[in-house]
Amino acid sequence: MRKLLIAGALFASLCTTAIAGPKEEALQVLEKWTKAFTESDVDGIVKLYAPDALFFGTGSKTLVTKPEEIRKYFEQALLSNRPRGATLDTHSATVLSDTAVVVTGLDTVTGVRDGKPFSANGRVTFVVAKRGSGWQIVHFHRSAMPK
Repeated sequence: MRKLLIAGALFASLCTTAIAGPKEEALQVLEKWTKAFTESDVDGIVKLYAPDALFFGTGSKTLVTKPEEIRKYFEQALLSNRPRGATLDTHSATVLSDTAVVVTGLDTVTGVRDGKPFSANGRVTFVVAKRGSGWQIVHFHRSAMPK
């Protein structure tokens, strides 16, 4: 009986992995992104971006196109005003193909500035694409919510 339960559990875990499609894979990348942002993990967040990613952060004045520029952006954004936080509030995902998904929604980022908590709502778009055996962010754009 014990062997049957173990075999059943193993089979179920394999089936769950096999069921995950492009949308679920892309959303897993965004879960990792949110976790890395909240932990101020610059290395963790930067590795989620493809080497050729296009990036417009809230504070970007120009289009960021190089991994070292994405790193610099997050070093400035995440290593100050801590603790930081990010949540993807309402969102919608569109599967473009088996290897590309667009996720657009509203988010909230938080932090502490001069000892006082702050919160900023925004609009965010991620394009997540399968590169090799993994998924990476190939396009990111966030803008502040208009007042």
